[in-house]
Amino acid sequence: MAEPKILTTHPTLSYALLDSGDGEKLERYGAIVVARPDPQALWKKLRAPAQWAAADAIFTRDDEDAGWKIGKQVPERWNIELAGIKLWVRPTSFKHMGVFPEQVPNWTWISDLILRAARPITVLNLFGYTGGASLAAAAAGAEVCHVDGSRVAINWARDNAKLAGLENKPVRWILDDVRGFLKRELKRGRRYDGIIMDPPAFGHGADKEVWKIEDDFLPLLDLCREILSDKPLFFLINGYASGYSSIAYENNLTGLVAGLGGAIEIGELTIAEELAGRLLPSGIFARWNAIV
Repeated sequence: MAEPKILTTHPTLSYALLDSGDGEKLERYGAIVVARPDPQALWKKLRAPAQWAAADAIFTRDDEDAGWKIGKQVPERWNIELAGIKLWVRPTSFKHMGVFPEQVPNWTWISDLILRAARPITVLNLFGYTGGASLAAAAAGAEVCHVDGSRVAINWARDNAKLAGLENKPVRWILDDVRGFLKRELKRGRRYDGIIMDPPAFGHGADKEVWKIEDDFLPLLDLCREILSDKPLFFLINGYASGYSSIAYENNLTGLVAGLGGAIEIGELTIAEELAGRLLPSGIFARWNAIV
């Protein structure tokens, strides 16, 4: 069993976690400061209430309603740079900003492995959302297939590719249910050297197919094992809202890559506060790579 690790995203000019506590987090995306809920922040805030109240965009929630209070100075969208990749951010109705800064350590890991492989690499990104991991892989020279069930997410990812100057890289943007797509890819004989996934606890495919992680995760992994190439490079599973432990994902990876050698790592993804240095838990991961 792998010893759990803590991977941390630290403040940069483009992004910083300014403060957290009382079920909220205060972040800076470029020059825009955002306050929004985060149930993991189960401690006291350190910054003064006035600093929180001065945020450019504030997501509020009560028993009857939830939504953003956005200042006039906030554009509809603006861009930042994470792990060397430019990305569009904007407040969404689900309180997300379209990027997950805690994924930066995973993106650099993916990029490093592809560069070190020194051979053509094909990557499959399932539940790819707005494309951060796909673009990290493409920028490192991989051929990428990005799959998501949301047309909005696919369009956002394509906009990110254009913004990052990667629109001409070999990336296929696929609007589809991941399970149906994998079955068709297997029939077509396609195989992939690297697989990335961030399965939600619950969701819908492009044609309203229902996804429940407790029912669909294990069959999905079976399909993924079939679609791995004869010389796979990596496999990454992220968890944000599933409620499971990284150990559960490790147990699945152990069986999935049995006989392939390499190494498995598991643990938590965190973001460090700019001043206090406290770590905000932001997800879990389990990952395998063939290059120890």
